[in-house]
Amino acid sequence: MKNRFYKTKTFKAICFLCFVAAAIFANAPVAAAQNMTSPDISKIIDLWPKDRLIDTAYGHKLVEHDVTKPTDDKVQEKSVIRLGDITNATIQVFTPKNPNGTAVIVCPGGGYYILAMDLEGTELCTWFNSIGVTAILLKYRVPAPPGKLRYELPLQDAQRALGLVRFNAAKWGIKPDHIGIMGFSAGGHLSALVSNSYDKRTYPKVDAADDVSCRPDFTILTYPAYLVDEKHEGKLAPEIVVTPKTPPTFIMQTEDDPVNVENALFYYLALKKAKVPAEMHLYPTGGHGYGIRSKTGGIGTYPQLIAKWLADNNL
Repeated sequence: MKNRFYKTKTFKAICFLCFVAAAIFANAPVAAAQNMTSPDISKIIDLWPKDRLIDTAYGHKLVEHDVTKPTDDKVQEKSVIRLGDITNATIQVFTPKNPNGTAVIVCPGGGYYILAMDLEGTELCTWFNSIGVTAILLKYRVPAPPGKLRYELPLQDAQRALGLVRFNAAKWGIKPDHIGIMGFSAGGHLSALVSNSYDKRTYPKVDAADDVSCRPDFTILTYPAYLVDEKHEGKLAPEIVVTPKTPPTFIMQTEDDPVNVENALFYYLALKKAKVPAEMHLYPTGGHGYGIRSKTGGIGTYPQLIAKWLADNNL
């Protein structure tokens, strides 16, 4: 009788249900632990309504993709995601386990042609989370479509992102007066540009988020590019107009940077002249485009200097 029961469909079904239940309960603590320790990166928000998107240029439809080739240079023996043909600008919110109320919008570089999304994006967001800072990764539109300045659409994206973050500050656990921006290379130019171009939106209003200030409360520039005037030596680019209202700024660059250390020097001098609080760190070697991957020399320690600068400024 017992042997016949063990062979029935009812017994097999009971065994299967028990197996599934055991698997669920066994994995539940692991899943809960992962949710408790991992940053919340679930918030990916489109910056613009679909009817404002332009997804064609140069006679063909643009499709966002990684343009990295197997022969492209690696950084610290790791590949780099080089995202190109970006037509849908977004922000992605990385929330730390124990947020301290400060937020930084991170702008990857890439010559306004591509975005180094991991090297100068997600890796920095993860690091900011480790010190309690909420990080917002800005995926801005590149490259520029015909008839547009290379920074025209990215500036719109940066202004829109700052307004959205400040508008949602309470909901996201952010202090509305503790919202900064950080940029690398071309992203450094974009960060400096929006730090001096915030009085008026450069696009038609979308919603109530465009009614709040898009001025960053602080700015971090890492090996910035395009800040100097290409035609007039010793001057900043004409679109960069520093005033006493420019946010406090942290700057880092190396003297052997192929995009020229003068970008940092001239911007710092303009800040000094306008009496804007600024801190600059220059290193003799290191080059360009290393993110936070380098662990040697001065460029291997600058993230700790940023953390100290934020703390010193009560951020």
